[in-house]
Amino acid sequence: MKLQLENTPGLNTFTAYGEDYVSVNGVRHHCNLAVLPDRLLPNWTQATFATLSVADIELLAALDSEIVLLGTGQRLRFPGPELMRPLLRAQKGIEVMDVPAACRTYNILIGEGRKVAVGLLLV
Repeated sequence: MKLQLENTPGLNTFTAYGEDYVSVNGVRHHCNLAVLPDRLLPNWTQATFATLSVADIELLAALDSEIVLLGTGQRLRFPGPELMRPLLRAQKGIEVMDVPAACRTYNILIGEGRKVAVGLLLV
């Protein structure tokens, strides 16, 4: 699916997504990816949903954001509470959703000028 956003020049936006990829500013990515409005972190983790660790979430918690979105693949899955503790300690808002919903929500939030980061599990 292609996504179009208005009035976000110079910011990273999702321009498309599919079953095994996301496109940021027209560039396809097939690896796990963390995205902020001003930077990309390809391979932010090598984990799958089943092997996601506290260290992976700590990396997201350390990013300069108020809200963290976690895209858990093509279907919604909720990590255990022990994995979410780093985000709670950092006082970050967290939303867990599937990758397509995370891409759309991220675009909406940056369009509103919010400080958001998203970690996507594509592998």
